[in-house]
Amino acid sequence: MLEQSSPKNMRCYYIGLFKDNHLVGVVLTQFLNLNLLNHFGDRDNCLKTSVRNFVFKNYCSHVLFVGNNMLTGQNAFVISDEISMTDSLEILRDAVNELKTIFIKEKIHLTVFKDFDEATSTIIDKILADYYKFSTQPNMIFSIADDWKTETDYVNSLTKKYRDQYKRARKKIATIEKKKLSCEDIKFHEATINELYNHVAQNAPFNTFFLAENHFYEFKKSIEDNFLFYGYFLNDKMIGFNTLVKNGDAMDTYFLGYDETIQREKMLYLNMLYDMIGYSIKKGFKEIIFARTALEIKSSVGAKPKEMFGYIKHSNKIIDFMIAKLFVFLEPKTAWHQRHPFK
Repeated sequence: MLEQSSPKNMRCYYIGLFKDNHLVGVVLTQFLNLNLLNHFGDRDNCLKTSVRNFVFKNYCSHVLFVGNNMLTGQNAFVISDEISMTDSLEILRDAVNELKTIFIKEKIHLTVFKDFDEATSTIIDKILADYYKFSTQPNMIFSIADDWKTETDYVNSLTKKYRDQYKRARKKIATIEKKKLSCEDIKFHEATINELYNHVAQNAPFNTFFLAENHFYEFKKSIEDNFLFYGYFLNDKMIGFNTLVKNGDAMDTYFLGYDETIQREKMLYLNMLYDMIGYSIKKGFKEIIFARTALEIKSSVGAKPKEMFGYIKHSNKIIDFMIAKLFVFLEPKTAWHQRHPFK
């Protein structure tokens, strides 16, 4: 899918880990050229944002990610039981250094290993000791209780305040029709889908890429029923959509889009979260990976923050020496209050 519909500023490279000529691990890396973006997001307009954008354009524009920058969570690699995590990470470190040698004209400014849980990070700490370890906004994880068999079971577990929130949101969406879209449906609605997606993406505080127009179509064609696309229609006009990726016993939330004016009136985003929860409970999933945006509203439906760690290194030794202070300055901060909706 990435080969057919990567963002225009992204190139993907794949690393194989071998033991006795036998493939024991596969790694995804992504090179991003931020100079190919017209902007990083239009929501915030202040001096700090202008300075941040200048620094990224001039000193951090060529970034090599080890991992999938399009998903939140530990999606950098998969390895077999034939190789230890420590051995695989040591080989991966050397492979990444070798990979960087092909970028002669496009010198890598930043190398980033992204989104590892605490257990894996304790191993990486020793292997990437010369990298700066960071933690950004948490990954919001929604755990599904064993005794929940229906959406009603979930609603009954909420306190009165959040049951009332659920009822109020569901009333607001009564006139909106939700449809599961096929590959052909996605292609038919592609122009509207991209308009709705870009409205949300351009109003984000910061983006390192924007999806290609054919992205959702190619994703659906690639993994079929493991990729779910739901459109929301008002008077036969699509006014929003959300997407999900089945990932073992977890459900990964993916990109979405909506008409902001209708979203506010109909509480569309909140209803999307409830729909994701209801579907995942019905289909027997164990958890939903809600990712690291809209933290407070996700916590209001029951998601809890899980700290994820990354590792970053700049090719310029002087800048790398200052990377800790630079990172704190460049990382957009989000103030939020965790909600506790369950009894």
